[in-house]
Amino acid sequence: MAHGKQLRRSAAFAFAVALTASAAHAQDYPNRQVTIVVPYAAGGGIDVLARQLAQRLTERLGKPFVIENRSGAGTAIGSTYVARAAPDGYTLLFGTSTPFAINATLNKNLPYDPGKDFAPIVLAGHGAFMLLVNPALPVRSVGDWIKWVKANPGKLSYASAGPGSPQHLSMEMLKTLTGTDIVHVPYRGGAPALNDLLAGTIPTQFSEPTPALPLIAAGQARVLGVSSTKRMSPLPDVPTLEEAGVPGFDFVSWQMVAAPAGTPKDIVDKLYRELKAILALPDVLQEYERTARTPVESPPPEAQLAFMRSEIVRLGKVVEAAGIARSQ
Repeated sequence: MAHGKQLRRSAAFAFAVALTASAAHAQDYPNRQVTIVVPYAAGGGIDVLARQLAQRLTERLGKPFVIENRSGAGTAIGSTYVARAAPDGYTLLFGTSTPFAINATLNKNLPYDPGKDFAPIVLAGHGAFMLLVNPALPVRSVGDWIKWVKANPGKLSYASAGPGSPQHLSMEMLKTLTGTDIVHVPYRGGAPALNDLLAGTIPTQFSEPTPALPLIAAGQARVLGVSSTKRMSPLPDVPTLEEAGVPGFDFVSWQMVAAPAGTPKDIVDKLYRELKAILALPDVLQEYERTARTPVESPPPEAQLAFMRSEIVRLGKVVEAAGIARSQ
């Protein structure tokens, strides 16, 4: 009996020490540089947003938060790197629904488990995409685009930010809903794909708004429609794909910051509080409006894991419907 009481006291003492150590760890965090891995090439919309958040975190927490681009393998290279990193809060991942959900169905042998290997921190927003063409093409509407592709079945190509990227799935959904046949050419990110659209190497693609809006304004790219069910505020005259004659078209991506699974809860909670405050700043919200990104009210970290797992199921159905499940 006495021995049992002693064991219980020891366990309670150990638990209290662990809580105190965790709190002290979080209070001291960060005490050195933090790396935020972006699993896409530099210059895309996610990269730009990640750098804005990193700068704000640096200013608020007093230590450098730096961006490291680790693109390739449809985001699997950068995501695997973070999943296997030390769970200490010094290596984070800023990604989209691709690494956190889509890859689970898309890849045959994914080297990480999205539903088990990450500790979600904050849901950063939603983003729609724009259907673009090179302006030299005689294609000025979604109806023109459909006729153009149907007149050249299997002979045309489109660019994406990589296999399983939202840009890829958006086009596969458009192909399914319009009965068109156009060949996928994956890139290591949205920026290099967009560069080839401007050069005329690739005639069409879906793109994030951030890098594309200045090009549209300059007449270097032509936008035909947007992937969401609501028009984009910077382009109020551009119809949604549904308005333009593709019933049922609706595709948006979400963005999330996460740490490796096992990262101390107090560190995750501290980052959640800081990032949520940053995302609510008036100038950040204005930047979201300017770049057609949609802010969201992020649930707490413990609720985001359930959200991520539900999205693995929901978006897995989109991948299956596109006929590209386990294709990578």
